[in-house]
Amino acid sequence: MPGLLLDTLRGLKGERAPMWLMRQAGRYLPEYRALRSEKGGFLELVYDSEAAAEITIQPLRRFGFDGAILFSDILIVPHAMGQGLEFLAGEGPKLSPPLLEARLEDFTAQPQRFEAIYETVRLCRAQLDESVTMLGFAGSPWTVATYMVAGEGSRDQHATRELAYGDPVRFQAIIDAIVEVSITYLRGQIDAGAEAVQLFDSWAGSLAPDQFDRWVIAPNAAITAALKQSHPDTPVIGFPKGAGAKLAAYANETGVDAVGLDETVDPEWADRELPKGMPVQGNLDPLLLMAGGAPLVDRACFILKTFADRPHVFNLGHGIGQFTPIEHVEQLVAVLRGQR
Repeated sequence: MPGLLLDTLRGLKGERAPMWLMRQAGRYLPEYRALRSEKGGFLELVYDSEAAAEITIQPLRRFGFDGAILFSDILIVPHAMGQGLEFLAGEGPKLSPPLLEARLEDFTAQPQRFEAIYETVRLCRAQLDESVTMLGFAGSPWTVATYMVAGEGSRDQHATRELAYGDPVRFQAIIDAIVEVSITYLRGQIDAGAEAVQLFDSWAGSLAPDQFDRWVIAPNAAITAALKQSHPDTPVIGFPKGAGAKLAAYANETGVDAVGLDETVDPEWADRELPKGMPVQGNLDPLLLMAGGAPLVDRACFILKTFADRPHVFNLGHGIGQFTPIEHVEQLVAVLRGQR
């Protein structure tokens, strides 16, 4: 039997809004920190299927969320494409060599790196209650490309935006390559047991409208169309963070089943402007979850009320913060379960 979350992503309204939280499996949990100290670095955890499955399931034990999100990283795709990847303490991910200094043709693809991720999905699905939806994910091509080109994250994605303007033919080839590999990766996750998938476009907000059309809408539409061809019953959630007013075009043109809203989006605007009946996901500010108290309750209730007439998955506007108190998450769960 499909769970409440899966039904909602398919456009059905249940007795309540299902919930999961982006980055719900991770470093705000003491049990995660304990396992990481035992196992080693972040990338080692991702490729340790048993450890990654344990981390994926940890928040379900505490909070009883309606969905389990795969513990992994969006940069597994460039790693499988043959780019070097490491996570440095205090500095974040580093990819080498960056595409500013190398060509895709210089890389030796390592698709076997996906196998550990598929095994994580299989292990999770075998352990989860059937009412819990297993969520897979990948980074959207634009966001993945920003890391591949610059070799690291940046505030305004300057190097990648400049390359896209200055050599659009070369940049199109990079995007096309990421699209192709991402389709293979997501199909593998679905075959392993993922019941819905999310496309994370964390840096979509840095693009001008015409560039957004080319580098966000078109690649996500290509991925979604391919998944619909092979796995027509698997919902796709699109999350173009920072898209703002361009969300309506994204929702109408990418073919995704549901749209994730970041915390800067006015829920009333979204309910008015997005396609009627389309499931939406979001969009509590992660900092408000960190603060807790009455303002958290008030905003959560406002979001629930605003989306009361359409399928709605309650989530944050982005990932849960590292220093979020456990009791604030418990407070939010209680609100959504109608206990207070």
